[in-house]
Amino acid sequence: MCNLYSYMRSRAEAASLGRVLRDLNHNAPPLRPAIYPDQEGPVIVKNDCGERVMRDLRWGLPSSSQAIYVAATKRADKLRAKGQEVDFQALLKLEPDGGTTNVRNTSSKHWVRWLGPENRCLVPLTSFSEPDQLGATDKPNQPIWFALDENRPLAFFAGVHVREWTCVRKIKTGLETCDLFGFLTTDAAEPVRTYHSKAQPVLLTESDQWDHWMSDAPWNEVRELQRPLADGSLKVVATGVRQDEFVPG
Repeated sequence: MCNLYSYMRSRAEAASLGRVLRDLNHNAPPLRPAIYPDQEGPVIVKNDCGERVMRDLRWGLPSSSQAIYVAATKRADKLRAKGQEVDFQALLKLEPDGGTTNVRNTSSKHWVRWLGPENRCLVPLTSFSEPDQLGATDKPNQPIWFALDENRPLAFFAGVHVREWTCVRKIKTGLETCDLFGFLTTDAAEPVRTYHSKAQPVLLTESDQWDHWMSDAPWNEVRELQRPLADGSLKVVATGVRQDEFVPG
């Protein structure tokens, strides 16, 4: 599951390739060597007129009601164990949801509602990181960075976004209404599989794929894009660092 990626090209380059009408956050920092969950990142979405625009959204889609319920139940049990009375419904309403970064099970009722054309988006990246969970290096769990090649050409994650979702992201901030995004994952292919066999993000690398994903086609016509790149399509470009330190020439 990808929880760290980098975007080290100009916003204008992503806007141009993605055929964006305008960038609504054009003053945001152009280079992002490390984008983490619950941070904002540039995303290409369609506005209410069907035009593509770029804007910054918060990484982490709404978690399922079941996940929130389980988390609230655990918290209530801990409070009761300390002798405190618990209003479970009030606790449940304010249970923090840090967000779900990746979408794998697209048949889940929780995700199906957000797989239509109005919620699909493109998330630009130049590299992404997965931890070495298989001990392929001398430092297990160290970050391994992957890109299409050493020059980190731009690609897009197959993204999903949700507008104006109200929830508690952090207890200290309480209820917030946020515009959120995440992206699909699929089976891991080499070289990702050597380090992280569970999954890898869905990468779209060609203009016809970008247009197909952003089209008005129903989910059953675009679901074919939820697949890994061919083995060897990605390269390991950095290891052991918490951000991609590549600087475009």
